[in-house]
Amino acid sequence: MLDEIRERLSEETERLLHELEVVLPKAIQHALELGDLRENSEWHAALERQGFVHARLDYIRRRLGELQEIDMETIPHDRIGFGSRVTLRDVEDGSTEVYTLAFGEHIDFEKAEISMASPFGKALLGRQPGDEVSVILPSATVRYEILEFSSIHEMAGLDDG
Repeated sequence: MLDEIRERLSEETERLLHELEVVLPKAIQHALELGDLRENSEWHAALERQGFVHARLDYIRRRLGELQEIDMETIPHDRIGFGSRVTLRDVEDGSTEVYTLAFGEHIDFEKAEISMASPFGKALLGRQPGDEVSVILPSATVRYEILEFSSIHEMAGLDDG
């Protein structure tokens, strides 16, 4: 999972650097050729985009630094933590759902990833099968029973026990 996140961030970095070093300079040069910059919307849009790209690159660099600091030894084997795949049962209607706890905002809805930083993710951290958690959603509070989970260690084939 960590490798996937690093790869996604690296790919985004490459795209943004290409935009910053190739696409935006051309757009800025074109806008300069149009003349009066005070009322030149292309100039203002290119500068605004350039600022956004710089900010996003800074954010990605910080996020990659945080990923480097994740120590697999500190992630629990016996409790829900980063990378755990969790099976939950809705206490009210009995339906089951499976989620994977992901890092930061880099979540994939198709893979049913939820952020550890979200209220839902925070409610699951440190829990075990049999525990009940309440998750406050905008429309209601939902209670789940944790049926089972697989740790990141198990899914990576690193768990001896």
